[in-house]
Amino acid sequence: MIRLLSLFLALFGLCLPLAASAQIEVDITQGNVDPVPIAVPDFLGDDPETRELGAQIAGVIRDNLESSAVFRALDPASFLETQTDIDYEPTFADWRVIRADALVSGRVVRDSPGRVRVEFRLWDVFAGQQLEGIRFSTTAANWRRTAHKSADAIYKALTGEEGYFDSRIVFVDQRGPKVNREKRLAIMDQDGHDPQYLLGGSDLVVSPQFDPGSQTIVFMSYETLPPQVYMLDIETGRRELLGSFPGMTFAPRFSPSGDALVMSMEQRGNIDIYRMDLQTRSTERLTTDPGIDVSASYSPDGRRIVFQSDRGGPPQLYTMNADGSSPKRISFGDGRYNQPVWSPRGDKIAFVRQNRGKFSIGVMDPDGSNERILTDDYLLDMPSWSPNGRIILFTKETRGRDARAELWSVDLTGRNLKRVDTPGQATDPAWSPLLD
Repeated sequence: MIRLLSLFLALFGLCLPLAASAQIEVDITQGNVDPVPIAVPDFLGDDPETRELGAQIAGVIRDNLESSAVFRALDPASFLETQTDIDYEPTFADWRVIRADALVSGRVVRDSPGRVRVEFRLWDVFAGQQLEGIRFSTTAANWRRTAHKSADAIYKALTGEEGYFDSRIVFVDQRGPKVNREKRLAIMDQDGHDPQYLLGGSDLVVSPQFDPGSQTIVFMSYETLPPQVYMLDIETGRRELLGSFPGMTFAPRFSPSGDALVMSMEQRGNIDIYRMDLQTRSTERLTTDPGIDVSASYSPDGRRIVFQSDRGGPPQLYTMNADGSSPKRISFGDGRYNQPVWSPRGDKIAFVRQNRGKFSIGVMDPDGSNERILTDDYLLDMPSWSPNGRIILFTKETRGRDARAELWSVDLTGRNLKRVDTPGQATDPAWSPLLD
């Protein structure tokens, strides 16, 4: 069972200036080109425990911001000023000397046994002014989530867009030899911390996906054949079979409202896309073409669906209205296109393209224009978007007898490519929305 601890957030400040007067300019479209240098000293505390929490929180904030490739967290050993009270302006000249564009000053205050107040101020060093001031009230045990939420607030204040640090990743953990791997449903923070199994035993699961509230997961289980679709409540551990279907079912995904699923089902030898109403459990057939229609994904406004079909030959990408009307092909490049996923921002569709023995992760506009390949390798699979639509998570498998399956991520520039830590081998990642 996983329980989300609550956070109380409030703004505070000396005198918050207008954002228009800030001097820092962060271009998040340029990936790791000239990342913004930011200083995050350890948060202050009044006793050994709060000082330790302050150091841990600041460390996670530095790691989160650095991992985005938009920021460069400066080494605390380079700091000239030792802050003792965040209620006063810092000595900006000391931070300009080490070329910090932004500064985060924070503290941890004990509110009551087991509860703390975490406060920080974000400063524009060269303008000499405060950009943001935020206070969280939470339990001491919830310090890591507080750090993630703080990093999100800093990211948003400096870029103008939502962050993605206070989110989780569900995936299929794999152990054992390639020919006989044990596959178990697992979950972890987006930075790889706190991995946990969601089900006991050998789960034999694939393609987990979050609901819009981040508390429910839908997945395919191979406990019986044909495989069936289940929903799992993360907090309670309650698992629910969604129905017994006569044929194979594939790749279920939630609608943006969370009240329906879209998935592929085999009926009388034909594979089409269906919508399931989660209240009535009734299904509605959306595609009727003789081809194989799979991998459906809703647009964030719920009005359209992107999917993969071989109705015209090799698999390509198509869009249609949410009721199945007006299907339109949008991919026309060489190779086979599959596994499309609509960005949470609505402006891009991610996909996997297979061409001449190489797999690629790419993006295109919803009308098929502006196609770009972000990365390619031997075997890439299962793209999933970060909550802010800036980063794509995916599976990467290596060659040979000792082949490994790992999770990797790449940003929209294609420059920030990195491996994501997991306890063992991992596949089928799905990124949650931001947590409440």
